[in-house]
Amino acid sequence: MNGDLPALRAVVADDHPVFRDGLAMILRERGIEVVAEVADGQEALEAAAAHHPDVVLMDLTMPGLGGIEATRRLATGHPAVAVLVLTMSEDDDSLFAALRAGARGYLLKEAAADDIARAVVTVARGETVLGARVSNRVLDAVRGGMLLGAPVPFPRLTEREREVLELVARGYQNARVAHHLGLSEKTVRNHVSAILAKLPAATRAEAVALARDEGLGAQ
Repeated sequence: MNGDLPALRAVVADDHPVFRDGLAMILRERGIEVVAEVADGQEALEAAAAHHPDVVLMDLTMPGLGGIEATRRLATGHPAVAVLVLTMSEDDDSLFAALRAGARGYLLKEAAADDIARAVVTVARGETVLGARVSNRVLDAVRGGMLLGAPVPFPRLTEREREVLELVARGYQNARVAHHLGLSEKTVRNHVSAILAKLPAATRAEAVALARDEGLGAQ
């Protein structure tokens, strides 16, 4: 298989050293150069700036800056770098948040080694890769108008504010919202204040009620 793959440069971002090292070995065995192995989203951004890889393989749940926010910043600051999410999270919220952030691929960690290597090649070409377990849900979402182009609730809110409101409507407190989105608690508090002003809502509970009326916060 080595001869079938073009020479590519990759960064592996995962906070589990054993998985990270194993994934790097899988890629190297298939002719993909791993230029950096990092443990969080901030290190992934720094590695992308330093090494200019073709692909960043991104876990979603990492300490500090999480994978979704790191993906969003890569898409903005390094649009030539493709992000392939490789995660254990197969819930719709994680999937769609990663795609909205700019990920070109989404695979579960259970994927076969050759499938991961092929996905790296595919996203580096600018194409999209979805694992078998998640692709049908994306198709259903597109058919149902849930993704790009569909009306969004509270259009006066920014996308980040809607993400915060979604989590608040699920009952998350600020600390948990911050951890989920890779933000500081102060930033989350600022977003909540902006949300209350824009809805408008006098209290957090009132904001939650409005959000749930629009279908946010469902689990």
